[in-house]
Amino acid sequence: MADIHRAASDLPRLRTLPALHFVVIVAFAALVIASISQVAPSPQRLIEGGPRMVSLLDRMVPPNLDPDFLWRVLRKLVETFQIALAGTFIGIVLSIPIGWLAARGVTPLPALMFLFKGLISFFRTVPDLVWALLFVASVGLGAVAGTMTIIVDTIGFCGRFFAEAMEDAEKEPQQALDAIGANRFTILCGAVIPDALPSMINTALFALEKAVRSSVVLGLVGAGGIGQELKVAFDLFQYQNAATIILAIFIIVIVMEYITDRLRARL
Repeated sequence: MADIHRAASDLPRLRTLPALHFVVIVAFAALVIASISQVAPSPQRLIEGGPRMVSLLDRMVPPNLDPDFLWRVLRKLVETFQIALAGTFIGIVLSIPIGWLAARGVTPLPALMFLFKGLISFFRTVPDLVWALLFVASVGLGAVAGTMTIIVDTIGFCGRFFAEAMEDAEKEPQQALDAIGANRFTILCGAVIPDALPSMINTALFALEKAVRSSVVLGLVGAGGIGQELKVAFDLFQYQNAATIILAIFIIVIVMEYITDRLRARL
């Protein structure tokens, strides 16, 4: 009997949760259950929507392969890629000094570090479509608004990870340069960036891949690119045109992911 009690006492026990933690877990579980019950699709809705989805797919087949339409889609795809490429490049260039100013222990303006961190967080928090609507209202419809949206989105994405990469850079080379009287900019160029460069390149490639997907959606609010053609096709019930555009978007996203994956593997 003593052996049984000893064995039972050796069994792992669940840790007792504090009352506050228990209340938080129960409240979170209740929120999840309430959200699922209110906004998740019910089996009845899925059953009713199934035939309509099949009907929509039937109207999208076969895709429109008219040469004139394909040429128009190709031009819009090129514009989409230009928006992503130009916006990402400009955003990366701007992210380097902003990330530097927001990096703890590296920034030349420690008193303003949290201001730049807040700016990066603000750019990252506001959704792409909201930025696109703001820029469309400011500069008008078209690719310029889309490029400006990608710039802001890239700064929010790259600025954060550039700053973290600079903060994690090896301290010894920085201390050696500081000991011989180097200024902050020299330390940045001579020690911080060379050590953080692989991480920054990886982040930049992810940003380009992300920008291609984002630029597709921006056209839905008038910010240029292939998304604009997709919106027109659905608005006019031209579902075969929409099928062609969706296939073209799928191809360009897959190709971009393949290229960026190969570049990351090489670099």
